Amino acid sequence: MSTPIGVTFGSLGVLGPHAAIDIAKQAQALGYRSFWTVEATATDAFSLLGAVAAVAPGLDLATGIVPIQLRTPPLTAMTAATLQALSPDADVWLGIGVSAPGILRQHGAKPAERPIAMMREYVALLRECLSGESVTFEGDFWQVKRFSLGVRLGERRPKIVMAALNPQMLKLAGEIADGVLLNYIPAAHVPASVAQVRKGGNARVFAYVHAAVSSLERAANSARKDLFNYAMADGYASMFRAAGFADEVNALRERQSARDRDGALASISERMIQAINFVGGAADVTAFVRGYVEAGVEHPVLMPMPWGDDRLAVTQATMAAAAAAV
Repeated sequence: MSTPIGVTFGSLGVLGPHAAIDIAKQAQALGYRSFWTVEATATDAFSLLGAVAAVAPGLDLATGIVPIQLRTPPLTAMTAATLQALSPDADVWLGIGVSAPGILRQHGAKPAERPIAMMREYVALLRECLSGESVTFEGDFWQVKRFSLGVRLGERRPKIVMAALNPQMLKLAGEIADGVLLNYIPAAHVPASVAQVRKGGNARVFAYVHAAVSSLERAANSARKDLFNYAMADGYASMFRAAGFADEVNALRERQSARDRDGALASISERMIQAINFVGGAADVTAFVRGYVEAGVEHPVLMPMPWGDDRLAVTQATMAAAAAAV
């Protein structure tokens, strides 16, 4: 493949953790480069990636994302280094991000009051912890005394990827990270986001590409519910507005504040669905994924949306269609 492509298990939790093994095997057979997973309220990311490494050793391993409010930098360094040591021939892309308030509440954690400052400090401390040297660190958010990573790594070390949506975090990712992960972003908005990243530096641009080989009639309600959840988060709402969906977001929030859930869901237009959570035939999905590469994404990561009567079959068909794009 001229352009590397990945797949995430983040949308496939409904299939159960063991399904990750078959998804990874299919991904490797189709020529995918990387396997990603999230960490929210379902699977532990690193346990899942360890299982994937055992059955599909040709895949790079990535998190997208683990919340910085839930794992300390030393713990994240330890787990990523362990995964790297067990998979010395793979790139480990350590995707981190400031998590949404809803997820944090489920873990009993508070939202970040200064997310930019918190992320800057987290990455700085994480890099020190991954160095293998003794680390003593006094910051605004974390204080560490004489931490030393017990896992000895070679030249290949975990690379840091920052999840980013809006201008300040995109620029920061370009400045301090090895990669940036875009999510729920229309292809048309990719160039503007990449431009913000480049103001900071040359971080590699990853993007989750949401798609399903299915019928829109069958999948529209699921697509609307999915977008609703994210449009209610301020960071995503801001990005959606900047991407041209202000009318949808404003109407959705207005109806939700009036406790009209049906009206809120109806506010999400078919145009918004097909720009972000694309549903169509195999050839259409191939073209949709290719659009992200043409827009400036250097490593698209398919998020297969399992919307159909046979969730696994939809996933497999979507993976095959996306693989044909690059």
